[in-house]
Amino acid sequence: MSESDLRAWKDRPFELLQELERRSRAAAIGSDTPGGSADEWVGVAFRIGSNHLLASREEVREVLPIPTSTRVPGAIYWIRGLANVRGLLLPLTDMRAFLDSESSRDTRTTRVLVVNHRQIPTGLIVDEVMGFRRFADSERAPASEVAGHDYNAFITGAYSRDGEVSPVIGLTALVESERFLQAAE
Repeated sequence: MSESDLRAWKDRPFELLQELERRSRAAAIGSDTPGGSADEWVGVAFRIGSNHLLASREEVREVLPIPTSTRVPGAIYWIRGLANVRGLLLPLTDMRAFLDSESSRDTRTTRVLVVNHRQIPTGLIVDEVMGFRRFADSERAPASEVAGHDYNAFITGAYSRDGEVSPVIGLTALVESERFLQAAE
């Protein structure tokens, strides 16, 4: 379809937007955008303590610097507080405290991973975010490579590159877990 074909939708703006979105998605397949190729997995690399981990790109809505938050009375020790992020009240969870029972310290590299979950909006505080990582299907590591990992209850897979195995944490499973949902002391 050409530009002149788009003019046919001038009186139907909603359909025009849908067609533009369809074309944009079709153009992005195979391009250098995150998640562009069907035979690769794209994740967000981050660190909690000395653990280098991955989360699926689809499970991370955005990455933020630590916002100002308000402590919630009666909340369990790993709930850092509530932050107002563009009008959305976002509970902040200290991931190191949740997973290791040791509170993290805010540094210049500390970030918040905002989980892409409709019913449970939350921000997970991590020590550092290293950015997107792309892995070919051939780089998928066997489950035995991460068996016995400290965070085993939430690990959904792993990828290996240059001899380093990076576990994938399922953020949806984590925020839907019984322990995570019991945030009151």
